[in-house]
Amino acid sequence: MSKHAKPVIAVGGENLIDSMHTFDSEGVAQVTHKIGGSPYNVAFALARQGQRTHYLTPVSTDEYGQQLAANLEAEDGVLAGGRRDEPTTEAVVTLIDGIPEYVFHREGTAERCVTAESLCASLADEAVHFHAGSLAFAGIEDGAAWEAAFNEAIARGMTTSFDPNIRSALLEDPVQYHARVLRLLKTATIVKLSDEDLEWIYPELSLEEGMETLLSMTGAKLIALTKGPDGAEGWTPSLYCAVENPVIEVFVDSVGAGDTFMATLVSGLADADVLNNSALEKLTKDALQQLLRRGVQAACLNCAKEGCNPPTADEINQALAKA
Repeated sequence: MSKHAKPVIAVGGENLIDSMHTFDSEGVAQVTHKIGGSPYNVAFALARQGQRTHYLTPVSTDEYGQQLAANLEAEDGVLAGGRRDEPTTEAVVTLIDGIPEYVFHREGTAERCVTAESLCASLADEAVHFHAGSLAFAGIEDGAAWEAAFNEAIARGMTTSFDPNIRSALLEDPVQYHARVLRLLKTATIVKLSDEDLEWIYPELSLEEGMETLLSMTGAKLIALTKGPDGAEGWTPSLYCAVENPVIEVFVDSVGAGDTFMATLVSGLADADVLNNSALEKLTKDALQQLLRRGVQAACLNCAKEGCNPPTADEINQALAKA
């Protein structure tokens, strides 16, 4: 099937430039600049895996925005949110033993110039799925706009996916944000979250208790929990499955690993022609296990490269065949 015969997958949320601070063996800082942003990475990974991808967030016309636009368009991704003259958001990323720590500068930037009306207008009639997450929902005004767009997608009969990818230091109103996350967890078709996200959402509960609480309140057809080096777990209303990570022969960093997992999950569902509510209800355990295996394999392939540099579908298939 050609890419243009596939359904449109819409993605929304921040795009930014990562100013990467690393240290050599003598402790001297090295700074490099990488394009990214969690939902942008998901859009990029989906497009690279051959999906028709519409990115709904505005992209700046500045130098970094030009890189962001060119990178996505090189994979045939569509900049459905258009371009803005405001600057690109910057994330200062410090890698400590390969694990990223972030400080963001995103006031008055292009990716925050959204309204409910502009987002709904960018959501193509032919779109069948809408993914959003991370900082899209962290602000007060733009967070409300993204939630309205998410609800509009549901009203149109689209499937949705939500990855909270929580950055607690950037929340404008933590109480309001927590309530928004609970609403999105309840209504999303597909939920992907990390063990760290779950601990933030249910701080008073153990990981197991938090997942039990989430399962009892969500209407999601599929939930995936990523656990870093410990693999991933998946649930449907009637099934459970856990998978381990493949062996990583080369580890560079984990930047974009969760985003690659998220994109691979949605891409796998789209390729299997089950990215709709009725088909998702009929997922088998074998299908769930295969989805999770593809997700962790793709994430680990990404970890073997610097920054978010997700694999193609063929690269994932080749790695799985060798496993």
